[in-house]
Amino acid sequence: MTLFDKRFAQRRAELEALYRELYGDSALLEELEQTMARAYEDRSLTLRRLDSSREKKPDWYRAGKMLGMTMYTDLFAGNLRGLEKKLDYLAEQGISYLHLMPLLKMPHPDNDGGYAVEDFTQVDPALGSNEDLQRLTAAMRKRGMSLCLDFVMNHTADSHDWARRAKAGEQAYIDRYICFDTPEIPREMEKTIPDVFPATAPGSFLYVPEMGKYVCSSFHPYQWDLNYRNPAVFNDMAAAMLALANLGVEVLRVDATPYLWKEMGTSCRNLPQVHTIMRMIRLITECVCPGVILKGEVVMAPKELAPYFGTAEKPECHLLYNSSTMCTQWSALASGDIRQLKHQLDDLHSLPRHCAFVNYLRCHDDIGWGLNEEFGRGIGQDPLLHKIYLYEFYEGSFPGSWARGERYNYDPATRDARSCGTTASLCGIEKGLDEGDGAQIDAGIRRDLLMHAAVMAMAGFPMLSSGDEIGQLNGYGYHDDPDRREDSRNLHRTAFNWDNAARRTVPGTVQQRLWDGLRELERLRAAEPCFAPEAWVTTWDTHNNHVLALLRKTAEETLVCLFNFTGQTQEVWLDAVEGSYTDLIAGEDCFCTYRTLAPYQYCFCRKK
Repeated sequence: MTLFDKRFAQRRAELEALYRELYGDSALLEELEQTMARAYEDRSLTLRRLDSSREKKPDWYRAGKMLGMTMYTDLFAGNLRGLEKKLDYLAEQGISYLHLMPLLKMPHPDNDGGYAVEDFTQVDPALGSNEDLQRLTAAMRKRGMSLCLDFVMNHTADSHDWARRAKAGEQAYIDRYICFDTPEIPREMEKTIPDVFPATAPGSFLYVPEMGKYVCSSFHPYQWDLNYRNPAVFNDMAAAMLALANLGVEVLRVDATPYLWKEMGTSCRNLPQVHTIMRMIRLITECVCPGVILKGEVVMAPKELAPYFGTAEKPECHLLYNSSTMCTQWSALASGDIRQLKHQLDDLHSLPRHCAFVNYLRCHDDIGWGLNEEFGRGIGQDPLLHKIYLYEFYEGSFPGSWARGERYNYDPATRDARSCGTTASLCGIEKGLDEGDGAQIDAGIRRDLLMHAAVMAMAGFPMLSSGDEIGQLNGYGYHDDPDRREDSRNLHRTAFNWDNAARRTVPGTVQQRLWDGLRELERLRAAEPCFAPEAWVTTWDTHNNHVLALLRKTAEETLVCLFNFTGQTQEVWLDAVEGSYTDLIAGEDCFCTYRTLAPYQYCFCRKK
């Protein structure tokens, strides 16, 4: 009996029951199980050994040494072979988790940054080949790095072979999409489905003349939503997922997870069937490739996140993106008020212990201002006016702003908008450099490191955006590119500046100050016992709405982390935090009951 047989025997009854719950007594269940068995047989000995080691240490991805980075392959190194040659640079910073933006075969130029996929089993030729990907993952494993790739489950490109065959009238492929002959049902569904891109792609259905049908398209018109009521769709997507795992991908980021199931009269998000699908995927990976983990892209309020982890007994995703903290952190920096951030962190800390997050400041996407409006009203914030303040502040149009960025997806009807820009530009470094003002540059660097320090201290593990480590600035050249100028997210999707990276060892440069400041935080996080998976994490009252306190604690160790989100000196009092501490940043003894913090100061204080 193989390891697969043993794993499958433990999970078979539940997997089959869930499959029948969605698909009845479908003959395709046997096909799925055969696909799983073949994928295990095709899995290399090296990857099987990785599976076995990870089964013995299932919390490996929660260790304090975990440090992530996200990037576009082409912008960083041209292609996969070029990236392999740059792994020493990533190792120098201690990166252990690398998230590459979508690199599977895609149409050009309209591909939503790679999230419109033409083939789920092939690397895009512009970036390399499957063999290049396999070489890269092998080289990464030797350096202790895990590769994360996006798995776009919700939709395909309209140039995918399935869509082409649907347009040609093949019923078996029409049935792989959500299609209607007349507009009545689509129009009724659109009454309850929120628009993702109301300004640029309004509505959730489009008419396809070649088919004479209305096709569900939640995102862009060239992205067609898949029909997970059809077991053939689930089977083929599961097979594609396992093929990527066998190329050495260790983390699968399930894109647009809440959208997978559509139902009349609902928002078509967060429906129970989504969790059935995610639980089946978890069972499949646990049988075939337990060294692989699932990360869900669930951009929802904290109270809506817990179901995507499943339960401790029947888990779904291993990890989720912490998008809520991203926006509340930037709100705290602009306003100097940490109450929204503290409240949101308290909500996250109330989730069960098996819930784990990837924390980040910036990624390939925008900053959506999804703050808790009810809580905001309770502290005197008008939700709309505060949102307008934030996106005006971070585009630099609000009086006194030090930020440089651009708004994204502005809706004139609701006055809603999101924000774009790199961390360094949003923190004021770009403005200081443009104006040749050393004091502004210094303040921008302090803000940048403060924001990263807070991410490092939170429950979960941190993920940098490529270029953050050297203070990469906004790139405005996209305005001159007709294929890119309509999407302001391209402001921060810029080619990596290797000349600036070389300056990370030149004393006094922005690059050296940021690189060394981040390395200090990263080494501290990797070395301190309070960043172990079992550590308890909570916020603490500072009696000062400008300063955030996080307490990390194990049975033997206590770490108090403080963050002044303002440009003014602040005093804090921490009740019941008694005793002597060592400030690990300043390298000196201190007390935490009462502290004075300099502008944008952060400190990590370990109890003696």
